[in-house]
Amino acid sequence: MSILIFGSINIDLIATTSRLPSLGETINGNNFFTAGGGKGANQAVAAARLGIPTKIVGRVGNDSFGQQLLANLQTAHVDIADVVVDENIHTGVAVITVDGLGENSIIVIPGANHSLNNIDVERLRNLLSDVTALLLQLEIPVEVAISAAKVAQEMGVKVILDPAPMPANFPNNFYSLIDIITPNEIEASQLVGFAVNNQETATQAAIELCHRGVKNAVVKIGDRGVVCATEEETFFQPAFIVEVIDTVAAGDAFNGGLAAALDRDLSLKEAVKWGAAAGALCATKSGAQPAMADRKTFDNFLQENS
Repeated sequence: MSILIFGSINIDLIATTSRLPSLGETINGNNFFTAGGGKGANQAVAAARLGIPTKIVGRVGNDSFGQQLLANLQTAHVDIADVVVDENIHTGVAVITVDGLGENSIIVIPGANHSLNNIDVERLRNLLSDVTALLLQLEIPVEVAISAAKVAQEMGVKVILDPAPMPANFPNNFYSLIDIITPNEIEASQLVGFAVNNQETATQAAIELCHRGVKNAVVKIGDRGVVCATEEETFFQPAFIVEVIDTVAAGDAFNGGLAAALDRDLSLKEAVKWGAAAGALCATKSGAQPAMADRKTFDNFLQENS
């Protein structure tokens, strides 16, 4: 089988600094570098590095950033045959600031990612016949993501949604199309309308999301762990303890690890554990795609932390 990602491909412009600046403040940074990013591409690399056949459907601009990103994806063994080079707009860009504790703030300029449309959805339809899961994020137009989810549901393919960045109004008709939703604390709070900041409130949020039609809700609560609610039960996966360097793309690594486990027919509990491990390993390195763990590193980490 394989995993299919429908989503964003960005170039990340990353600045590191001892602390994030206050509004209107100018501070000195420590370092600057560029890396492949975009939540869709990050998830694709995370799954491919774990040895899962992975394809991505997306768009980049006809510029040097786009060429660099496609080369990066190929190096990571992601199938890019269905990535369109858009002549009319620039490649997506993310401007990222990372502080001394590994926390980050991100500004995304979507570029070609927001040119994805129903023509791309039809291309997607032709790729779903041997796919375990379709991974979606919201750095593409929400209505296009919904169309992709409908097609996947029609073809019996699991839909895994990372609801980030959150739209001002999350469409109610989206919930019933989602097999697994994976918000962090902030996104979960925005979805359910109350503060999600610990295991108890994360559990309440996960249950509420299931009541809205999602089959399984996975709420990530940072370095404390992950809460999951299904139609039958709720459970908690503690976070793996690691030395955090940079939390950029840890959530994308989580979804890649989760999907990789499901592609290997593991249970949801095991898949959530794989996601947590992949996210933890990602946080031990700088950048997004360069921080994704390979299969040997991942297997050794799971064995050491079993």
